Amino acid sequence: MKLIINRNQLPLMPNRFYQVIEKELADVDPKDANAITLNFRDPDYSAEDGGFHPVEVRLEKQQEHWRLVYVTDFAFRGHPFPELVKDIDICFNSKQVYSLFSGWIGERECKALIDLFTQNFATYFDMGVYKVKVSLD
Repeated sequence: MKLIINRNQLPLMPNRFYQVIEKELADVDPKDANAITLNFRDPDYSAEDGGFHPVEVRLEKQQEHWRLVYVTDFAFRGHPFPELVKDIDICFNSKQVYSLFSGWIGERECKALIDLFTQNFATYFDMGVYKVKVSLD
């Protein structure tokens, strides 16, 4: 079943991002679900050895379309006891982007960060570094 995702949400995401999401959801049948969460994980990522940051994507059903709720990139931070924290958080409800090192950022910086994040995310996906888990709610 092909899901129809609203691509006109703000902040705008590049088409390449939607291609990755649609590829992962191609065989998913969410007929009774109201929400979908995709978790992209590098099984080897750790605070000690590094690796590829985990990414979580949340979609919610809105009539016959699906809309993005958030895209979050997590990273280990802190010493001596590192914890996974939000490194980049793209929030479609508030139409804002958060970066751990700069807080809520402006529209121009937001676009540049989203483009860089998407390019890296799609490249890592194409490299096969992620194990993807899809959860239906």
